[in-house]
Amino acid sequence: MADIENTEGQGGRAARRGRGGGGREARRAARETKAVRQLHYINRNIPPYQVMSEEALVRIEENADIILQEIGVEFRDDPEAIQIWKDAGADVDGERVRMPKGMARELCKTAPSTFTQHARNAQNNVEIGGNATVFAPVYGPPFVRDYEGGRRYATIEDFRNFVKLTYMSPALHHSGGTVCEPVDLPVNKRHFDMLYAHMRHSDKPFMGSVTHPDRAQDSVDMAKILFGEEFVDRNTVMISLINANSPLTWDATMLGALKVFARNNQAVIITPFILSGAMSPVTVAGTMAQTLAEAMTGIAFAQLVRKGAPVVFGSFASSISMQSGAPTFGTPEPAMVLYGMAELARRLGVPFRSGGSLCGSKIPDAQAAYESANTLLPTVLGGVNFVLHAAGWLEGGLASSYEKLVMDADQLAMMHTMTAGVDMSENGQAMDALKEVGPGGHFLGCNHTQRNFETAFFRSEIANNATFEQWQAEGSIDTYQHAANVVKAKLAAYEAPPIDPGVDEQLLDFMARRKAAFPDSNI
Repeated sequence: MADIENTEGQGGRAARRGRGGGGREARRAARETKAVRQLHYINRNIPPYQVMSEEALVRIEENADIILQEIGVEFRDDPEAIQIWKDAGADVDGERVRMPKGMARELCKTAPSTFTQHARNAQNNVEIGGNATVFAPVYGPPFVRDYEGGRRYATIEDFRNFVKLTYMSPALHHSGGTVCEPVDLPVNKRHFDMLYAHMRHSDKPFMGSVTHPDRAQDSVDMAKILFGEEFVDRNTVMISLINANSPLTWDATMLGALKVFARNNQAVIITPFILSGAMSPVTVAGTMAQTLAEAMTGIAFAQLVRKGAPVVFGSFASSISMQSGAPTFGTPEPAMVLYGMAELARRLGVPFRSGGSLCGSKIPDAQAAYESANTLLPTVLGGVNFVLHAAGWLEGGLASSYEKLVMDADQLAMMHTMTAGVDMSENGQAMDALKEVGPGGHFLGCNHTQRNFETAFFRSEIANNATFEQWQAEGSIDTYQHAANVVKAKLAAYEAPPIDPGVDEQLLDFMARRKAAFPDSNI
């Protein structure tokens, strides 16, 4: 790939620039990556933060029922979907589907409240729902950005690098899906290489392709090669993102992919994608009612396709600048939507997806940090179960950033400590330390401090907590450059997880045969 693995990059230049700071940074980062220990997905020991009263929640649910009963939702260009709704007893007028009060909620009841997504390394299985929180990387950008190469269109080599970095990041529990869009491959065939990258370069759970029903089926077929056909039919090994075409519309592409995954017992994230003010009302309550209505129709439809199919209730709601129309991130209103929708999802009894480390900034700067923090904290405090875009997102989702991915992953590791709650064990209460030190003493040398010295506090891989003089002596390296050094070190230290050679050969053979079966296309 361009520049990112060039060992003559910023580390070498910084080393020549007096005091050799860049070289030391790179060596230190390399040492830190030698013993990568994957963190278990989060089991929250803190209660979810709630912003809605019971009365307010009931009113939102009533408004969603009014939307479904009086306005309805369109299921476009999919006669099979329309027939499914007719058979279920909905009021169908052309492509407009209306349903009586409570119908959608009743259909949602067969969706599991929690489910396990299996990874090819069983130690990396994740639980989705309940008190669990699973972090997955950025999804969808056509551009990538790195410290040396700047902003450019993504390639399959970039894609593989992001999969490797995610695999090397302990606080990312999931390999994700379209971590960037490899525009150097044909649109109708790139999903093969993307899926294979997740399967070969990582052993964490991953997402399937949704850009065409045939590509969804290819995802299922490749998963059957990797896991075995019987195992896939009985277990969830993929999760995939199904976006509503808000407002109140489902299109044939998303419906087609949804049907493939649901029929094969693979999970779908039913997510209204909303820019409030353009695709929903400008108010929090109006956006919540629309989101609930759209999500319930998608979840209910998945249950009509296959009762008990695993689903996740998704909410992606951003505000927009009323002056320019551009999406804005890290603002209060989307956080309120997130908190409220998380409560509504729990009342519906299904897992919830939202949030991430979102920002509108063009580079990993202070704006990126503030906005990402203002999205991540509500995500964790609100009790989100599956967090897409948890690391690497820049430019309102147009760019995947190498450096921001490792910066964000560092913050995700901190969330493990935050969600663990207060340690009330005998060691946590530390009464022996208080008795040993007494009035006027200090705790640095006491037995309790010595026992807890290595684990007492969260230690960042990215933040520099040295003195000014030490930082200056090491080259005055800022966070962006240090993150670039960490990226290089991780990629240099990467070792692919083992895979059965026979399975690998079958995957490559399947891809070759399928690619040869139809011509390249950019649609």
